This record gives sequence, structure tokens and C-alpha cells, in this order.
Amino acid sequence: MDIAILVKLTSRAWSLNIMALMHAGTPGRQAPLLAATSASRTAFAQSLDHLIQLGFLERNPGHGHPLRPEFRLTHIGASVAETASRIVNAVPEDNDFALLRRSWTAPILALTDKPQRFSTLKSGLISISDRALSTSLHRLEEQEWIQREIDATHRLPFPTYRAVNQGITVNRAISLVA
Repeated sequence: MDIAILVKLTSRAWSLNIMALMHAGTPGRQAPLLAATSASRTAFAQSLDHLIQLGFLERNPGHGHPLRPEFRLTHIGASVAETASRIVNAVPEDNDFALLRRSWTAPILALTDKPQRFSTLKSGLISISDRALSTSLHRLEEQEWIQREIDATHRLPFPTYRAVNQGITVNRAISLVA
């Protein structure tokens, strides 16, 4: 998976979970997926629409009632769902998964397999604002998924960020390709 797809996929709270459930064989109807995610109807519907717009899900032609459609993974959606399943399985705790549902958590962890500067992370996540990156790094640091270290080997010391503990597990599950 490349970083652009990961950013788009994780921009809605329940998208990763829906894709992982579809990969695991949960029926592609709204009721079973909604029950399995425990999301609100509004958030779930927005995530489902988002996945359809990205081309990861499509309506199953000839199946389901018009008011209760059935969805299936597209060809590209199947490979994305496999990665989503690995990411979701890397974080089994519900408290930890709440952090993973946030927009920038997975993309930041994907880029921090080795120490990275703030500016390098910002350039790797083109559409992220300074504030969103800073806030996300603080959350990840509080959860102990990111370690902040000061590199004093240069004339001007600067902080670097590296995935640790559960963060490195998520990084490996993503297996980012350049």
C-alpha cells in the first residue's frame, strides 16, 4: 500500500474497520457491518460512502433490496482490505483502536520505521497541517507508540520521531511501499 492510499483510507474513522470486516468475511450488508463496528449510523454511513467513492467497495449487482443493498470488495479493494485487516489485528485493544481510528495515526506510523524529522514527516504527508501533525505526534507519544528523541550530533539539535512498541507493530502491518 502506498502512503496516498493509506491517507485516503484512514480519513474516515470506521473505514479501516469496515475493510477489515469485509476481508474477514462479514456479509457486505449495512446491518451486519454496523453491528460489528459499533459505530454510530451517521459515522458508519459516511465511512461506507467514502469507501465506495474511493473505489474499494461497490454495490453487488442483483443482490439485496434497494433499501438494503449488499456491497462487495472491488479488485483493488481486496488488496486494501487485506492490509486493513493486518492493521486492525495489530491493535486488539479497544482503547488502542480508538487512537488508530484517528485520521493521521496510521500514516504517521507508516513513515516512522526509522527516526524522522518533523519536516520529513510533513513532506511525506503532503496534505497534513503543522497543527494536525503536532497534535497527532503528541497523542502517539502519550500512548507510547512514538518515541521523541533529540539528535544533538549536529550543530543545532533537533527532535526525531520513531515508532516503538505498538506503533512499530502497526508500521510492520502496513508494510508501506515507495
